[in-house]
Amino acid sequence: MEPRIGNPAMVLPDAMKALHALNKATENAGVPQSTIGLVQLRASQINGCSVCCDQHPRYLKQAGESDDRINAVAAWRDTPYFTEEERAALALAEYVTRLADVPDPVPDAIWEDAAKYYDEQGLAALLLAISTINVWNRLNVATKQQAGAKW
Repeated sequence: MEPRIGNPAMVLPDAMKALHALNKATENAGVPQSTIGLVQLRASQINGCSVCCDQHPRYLKQAGESDDRINAVAAWRDTPYFTEEERAALALAEYVTRLADVPDPVPDAIWEDAAKYYDEQGLAALLLAISTINVWNRLNVATKQQAGAKW
């Protein structure tokens, strides 16, 4: 299978700069990078992005994450590997990623649970990280980018 076109963020270099800037904005905002990585992987799984489902486990592994945690992200609710803070972030990621699937896209209970663990800056970082990975997922899926491809 071949991509339909080159990755849009590569075709328009200013787009890549903007996506990198959004990603950079989430660093040092009170959310551990491991949590950001887990959230990115979970959203990518939901969206069926082969590129990100291939890359993000590698990034997590390089950052020291265990195989148990990486392999269990899709079933995070039913495993003992995640903290309450991570569970709140993963739940938020699922709801923000699936906006059209439910009448109340981000229920108050989901937001309030995340707000127990993350301050305003942390919540902003989570939302930006979730939104950015969703952009990448949509670009990759729409253009049929391939896992393992080197851009």
